[in-house]
Amino acid sequence: MHPATAKWYDRRDSVYIEFCVADSKDVKINFEEAKFVFSCLGGTDQVKHENEVDLFEGIDQNESIHKRTDRSVLCCLRKAEPGKAWPRLTKEKAKLTWLSVDFNNWKDWEGDSDEELGNFDNFPEMMNNMGGEDCLPDLDDVDDDESADSDDEKMPDLE
Repeated sequence: MHPATAKWYDRRDSVYIEFCVADSKDVKINFEEAKFVFSCLGGTDQVKHENEVDLFEGIDQNESIHKRTDRSVLCCLRKAEPGKAWPRLTKEKAKLTWLSVDFNNWKDWEGDSDEELGNFDNFPEMMNNMGGEDCLPDLDDVDDDESADSDDEKMPDLE
């Protein structure tokens, strides 16, 4: 059994953690007030992954959710005390080799107004917009030559 590699980031109302496991199966997530347990089978070898985290602060386990895609499992842990920044995901300061900060999604929100933050804290909409097999456009009717010509017309002249 191996821990799954994960990235996390903090928002005003929630903490997000993405477990980077391709082709995950048998995903089990247990949200507790101060603890979070993730397990699944993943990859071509269907390796058993399990991560257990004693959280920095409490969460609302009834409002916490997750979504599985072909490449990862994204979890939204709803904070029990919204508006309080988490400097780390875990209660202990120990460095976990499988966990890193998701700097692509990190935002220092503490000094921002509520209106600005509303644009970043809409997790349900974000989850609905996440891609998956069923979200791919139907490209059967697209003519390759026609789409290539239209792409050329949209390219700016770089000379």
